[in-house]
Amino acid sequence: MKFEDLLSECTAYDFKVALEEKKPKSWLKSVSAFANGLGGSLFFGVDNDRTIKGLNDMQSVCETISSKIRDYMDPLPEVEMIPQRINGLDILQLKVNTGRYTPYYYVGDGQRIAFIRLGEESVPATAEQMLRLVLKGANKTYD
Repeated sequence: MKFEDLLSECTAYDFKVALEEKKPKSWLKSVSAFANGLGGSLFFGVDNDRTIKGLNDMQSVCETISSKIRDYMDPLPEVEMIPQRINGLDILQLKVNTGRYTPYYYVGDGQRIAFIRLGEESVPATAEQMLRLVLKGANKTYD
């Protein structure tokens, strides 16, 4: 997949101009939603209109992402960090795989919330969606 082929934010893609270190929920909710759903990718260093802004310190961004996922996600989702250089600017693709042990929660600020992807947004799961996620994680169906 080439970045140029991505048209907009959607169910499988989310763009972040920078890594919010002080507000990790702003991007970890997408990690939760992707792990609870069909998987997806966050692209750091890219504005919502797909303008590439770039990242200054790729190594620091990767280390911070690893740390925040470890500290604020339960269980830990399977992720892959893929650095890319486009037009001389560095961006990072954080690929989140579909989780096998749903639900995946954001745990922070006194909260424990599982998110799902609804179009281009990551929203808290409803009670029914939570039941489906729990059953999916236990390899059971709703029927």
